[in-house]
Amino acid sequence: MFRGRFERARALQKEQMKGRDLAYDDANIEDKLEKHDTLAMILAALLTFLPATLIAIAVICLIGWLFLFR
Repeated sequence: MFRGRFERARALQKEQMKGRDLAYDDANIEDKLEKHDTLAMILAALLTFLPATLIAIAVICLIGWLFLFR
């Protein structure tokens, strides 16, 4: 139903993006990164996912404790 709209929007987007340098089309993405960008991305991912993961593990452990020892 929305296929025609999607195709028109995609064609317009491709037309607007002509001549721009796209990072994901580049084979040498390392040239665009600065010295410590990789470390910064890893630390940002840890700061994002680690607290949520620890909370999920704590909830699972609490549920298990309630089933076994209560």
